[in-house]
Amino acid sequence: MITSDLAINGGKPVRESMLPYGRHFLDDHDLDSVLEVLKSDWLTTGPKVREFEKALCFRTDAKYAVAVNSGTAALHSAMYALNITPGDEVIVPAMTFAATANCVLYQGGTPVLSDVRRETLLINTESMESLITSRTKAVISVDYAGQPCDYDVLRNICDKYGLILVADSCHSLGGTYKGRAVGSVADINAFSFHPVKHVAAGEGGAITTDNESIYNRIRAFRNHGIQTDHHQRSVEGAYKYDVSDLGFNYRIPDINCALALSQLEKLEKSVARRQAIAKIYDSAFHSMDCITPLNQVPDVDNAYHLYVIGLSKEFPKFDRDYLFKALRAENIGVNVHYLPVYLHPYYRKLGYDEGICPTAEDVYKNIISLPIFPSMDEKDIADVLEAVTKIVGSHNN
Repeated sequence: MITSDLAINGGKPVRESMLPYGRHFLDDHDLDSVLEVLKSDWLTTGPKVREFEKALCFRTDAKYAVAVNSGTAALHSAMYALNITPGDEVIVPAMTFAATANCVLYQGGTPVLSDVRRETLLINTESMESLITSRTKAVISVDYAGQPCDYDVLRNICDKYGLILVADSCHSLGGTYKGRAVGSVADINAFSFHPVKHVAAGEGGAITTDNESIYNRIRAFRNHGIQTDHHQRSVEGAYKYDVSDLGFNYRIPDINCALALSQLEKLEKSVARRQAIAKIYDSAFHSMDCITPLNQVPDVDNAYHLYVIGLSKEFPKFDRDYLFKALRAENIGVNVHYLPVYLHPYYRKLGYDEGICPTAEDVYKNIISLPIFPSMDEKDIADVLEAVTKIVGSHNN
């Protein structure tokens, strides 16, 4: 094979149409569930919200759940519940979506960025512990790509310093840590129901917790700081409400919750399919020296929101950006997750500098997320592997 065969150089692409890195899948039951709500009296703040919250508690073994309108809202609600204020610090891993750090800023707090482990891109607990000061109030861990963090170690460190542990589990719903369901391993657990996630609600999010005080604070926060919602007052035949604190309109419609409920019923099957795809990828890349998947930690079930590979530094014939463009040219819709948070322009304006998390910065230059979602068929998987092999093989000749 020669490089002229590559689509980036004018050759025929592996696929005729683009295969995205993630995609939702809706069946007739999903559609019927939404239609049922559309025909009901409650499009928002109705009974489906509480029904979904109860189902989420059952799936995660948590005592309480509060559904909100995005994963970002869930993270912001967590920071509000912890009463993060100016002067407070919250430790956040550098390799994550910006919302994980932004939620601290929303409350006037300071995100302190921790480096990650090269092999997994999960928070480096030694780095994290070294950043703890008298101003540190909480730690937000991120189950990067769907793999749960080491929550026993995180819990021991947080207990040692009297910190609250928040799990950004937006990637890992359906995963487990040492037999415990994600959603019950931290003091507060945040989820996202964006279309590319395990449960697609259109947009949506939730927190789970075993702490009743946190639960009550977040329930009010999502509804302008009001303790009761419209459905509750309707059932009770009451009209009076009191704004007890400054909250937001983070309410989630019943329409979204109906879809999320239907999707939640398929969670185990969805995660199993993602794991099966990852296993095929693992096997294929095992013998490909220049491609390195993330390491899988023992005693966890990875929910595989993402499948991330790294381009070996010992393979200097092309870099990540070339591989990205070459795969896109083959109609393989790869993506990159993520630019370290503090390297975004907004954070640079806040005074964050390069070099504070060297592993995250170094790994970022070499990672790509391959397509992985439950409705991928065998041809889709084969196309991904053919495209990677085609590009790598072309430059090996």
